[in-house]
Amino acid sequence: MSLKDNIYVQLFTTFFRIGAFTFGGGYAMIPIIQKEAVENRGWIKDEDIIDLLAIAESTPGVLAVNSATFVGYNVGGFWGSAAATLGVVLPSFLIILALSGVYIAFRQNVWVDYAFRGIKAGVCVLLIKSFTKLFKALDRKAFHMALLVCAILASALAGIKAVYIIITGGILGYVYRTFFCPEGKEYAKEDK
Repeated sequence: MSLKDNIYVQLFTTFFRIGAFTFGGGYAMIPIIQKEAVENRGWIKDEDIIDLLAIAESTPGVLAVNSATFVGYNVGGFWGSAAATLGVVLPSFLIILALSGVYIAFRQNVWVDYAFRGIKAGVCVLLIKSFTKLFKALDRKAFHMALLVCAILASALAGIKAVYIIITGGILGYVYRTFFCPEGKEYAKEDK
């Protein structure tokens, strides 16, 4: 097996590229992770992206790192998660290390300011794209849509932290699926 065919090398290089060329944090990485891990590589399924987000948001740590760890573990176990996590973290570390010395000299530069404003606009587009992909994968039953609207309102208007919204959504989803959803009862029987 050549180095190029090694799954750990593939995980590392894929997430290294994602980490190096994505601005705007973890949410901006989601459509790129979806494109690479689902469409290009077939490592996970589209439905797994929602699970990835739920797990990445409800566990301590940065969304991008948790997402890379999730995909890496699904593909290559412990060493796959280590390779993907190192791949996504290393570019930021190297860039910050390189820029820390010159940041002070350039922070007041008007061209640097314009560049960062343009990057912010691009990040907004990536976030909207991520939301639309997640919305398309959502089961659009009345319960799920009500849960979505309540989660948005709780976050936007009440300022409730995302972790509490995710935990509450998980509990409500479990209760709904177990007690009120006919296919949920059949699903629970299959697990036994």
